[in-house]
Amino acid sequence: MNAITMASPKIELNSETLISQVSDISRGQLATLANRIDHEGYYPLDIMARIGKTGALGAHLNSHGQRFDLALASMHEITRSCGSTGFLMWCHHVCGLYMEQSGNPALLARLPAHAAGQTFGGTALSNPMKSFAGIESMVFRAKKVPGGYRVSGTLPWVSHIAHGQYCGAIAKIETSDGSTPHEIMFLLDLDQTVDLGACPEFSGMEGTSTWKVQLQDFFVGYDNLIADPARPFIARIRSAFVLLQAGMATGLVEGSIDSIREVEPVLGHVNHFLHDRADQLQAELDELNARVAIMAKTPFDDSKDFFINVLDARCQGAELALRATQSALLHQGARGYLRSAAPQRRIREAHFVAIVTPAIKHLRWEMSRMMKEEMPK
Repeated sequence: MNAITMASPKIELNSETLISQVSDISRGQLATLANRIDHEGYYPLDIMARIGKTGALGAHLNSHGQRFDLALASMHEITRSCGSTGFLMWCHHVCGLYMEQSGNPALLARLPAHAAGQTFGGTALSNPMKSFAGIESMVFRAKKVPGGYRVSGTLPWVSHIAHGQYCGAIAKIETSDGSTPHEIMFLLDLDQTVDLGACPEFSGMEGTSTWKVQLQDFFVGYDNLIADPARPFIARIRSAFVLLQAGMATGLVEGSIDSIREVEPVLGHVNHFLHDRADQLQAELDELNARVAIMAKTPFDDSKDFFINVLDARCQGAELALRATQSALLHQGARGYLRSAAPQRRIREAHFVAIVTPAIKHLRWEMSRMMKEEMPK
């Protein structure tokens, strides 16, 4: 089930053209819609479809040359204008990753439409990732039945989903004797029988179409299986999963630097008394980008050292985003505190990057646990 079999020819991407097209979308239509996405909860599938046409939603896939650098650069450009849309890109990226790495012919047949932004799918792995780390209990439960599994349970927050869309999910197997021998991973098709409940209103990221998912004896057939068992699959993709989030953090930092430089002509005489100035932040961002670029060359390295390095870079990005967004607001002053201003929105987006799975505390928990395993007893 997990062997990758790609029969279709690889798609060649032109780096300069792709980034130029994504940048045009980001600074044009997306920049115009950013406040509507933030304040009204507008779900920008039209923007995602445009991004898909550039090739950016499939850049990281084997079928597109496994260009993780392009996927991260595209997410960076989009997040520079809108953190919610950058997060949607990550959700879409990892869903495509699950589908391709599954080796399931039925899912591989659906992958081209997903990569092109013609269909849309997210991820429901926050709870499973915390469960595997020993932080939470697994919510979805599955029972073996003829032709597949019946899944039940309720997940409180799943993003980039709607009826007619799909997401990657994990459930623990329950046997007749009450034991839970392993987990399965599957693509959850959100048909009209799936109950999607409204979530409490967030301070930001309202445009990410985030819902509570309730399943009751929901049938998952073999055509939707991503991995059985799930844990070896997760171990293989976990570095790629986390690394792909780096584009959100770096885009927020870049956007914040933009805001700092924007007011330099009129406020530079007093802003030079502030910490975290544009040049300092840019130097730290350049170092982080260089670090991530090296890891993006081998995203499926499943060694412990590599994963710790990925976790540390992800943590570095979240912490830098927190500092940079706050600095941008301080540099802009009252104009950056307006409800329509990008700096105050980016602060809320940076807080999201700091708490979304894996959150800073989760990252530190996992790094501490893994490093303790290496210590002599």
